[in-house]
Amino acid sequence: MTEEIDSRLAFAHRLAGAAGEVIRPYFRKRIDVTDKGAAGFYDPVTEADKRAEETIRELIRTHYPQDGILGEEFGEVPGTSGYRWVLDPIDGTRAFIAGQPLWGTLIALEHQGKPVLGVLDQPFLHERFVGTEGQTLFGHAGGMSELRTRACASLADAVICTTHPMLHFGEKEREQYFRVERACRLSRYGGDCYAYALIAMGFVDLVIETDLKRWDVAAIIPIIEGAGGVVTDWNGDPIIGEGNIVAAGDARTHAAAVKMLRR
Repeated sequence: MTEEIDSRLAFAHRLAGAAGEVIRPYFRKRIDVTDKGAAGFYDPVTEADKRAEETIRELIRTHYPQDGILGEEFGEVPGTSGYRWVLDPIDGTRAFIAGQPLWGTLIALEHQGKPVLGVLDQPFLHERFVGTEGQTLFGHAGGMSELRTRACASLADAVICTTHPMLHFGEKEREQYFRVERACRLSRYGGDCYAYALIAMGFVDLVIETDLKRWDVAAIIPIIEGAGGVVTDWNGDPIIGEGNIVAAGDARTHAAAVKMLRR
């Protein structure tokens, strides 16, 4: 890790902590929810989402004003340093407003368009997942520990997750997804970003999702890859920008899933 990225890693921890301080008082409280989705698609946002992103942005502007910023709630501000912060203040807002702790703050750092650092912070559970090149660490009450994905030789042994196949998949994509799900041992829905954390922890083997934005995936890539996993699009190619995603803890499970998705 370069000195420049090491410095920004310490800063990313500060950003996650500041966002958590903003978000925690809103969780499991009666709060106003705004629907920002297109007709027929419920896409909620709360004051917690907005205030957390504003807090992160202000800290970045103060300490790294030359860095770019891309966030779900307030768009993109270009930078000049080659670094860009990619922010999703609450990934899993539906879970958040339903009182389920399956959400998190996603903070990624990209250099020349490539994610080099990813943080997934769950401030209610006091858990933090930090991915850098070749390593993913888990921060919790007992300190920091290194995470590795688990071995899973085939789909028949796999636990698969997706946020909601009926909500986020088109008809053809749903058919492709269910083809893979039927080959797996166990499926679970509703994990949002936390499902990827469970891959890094070795409890889940496969996550398949569609139509994700850059702020949904940029932090996830270093976390999965740092723990020994694989992240690509549905064709098995590197993720450029946004789109469909296949994340797996074992390359064999990943290859089998991509093969079935292509059929």
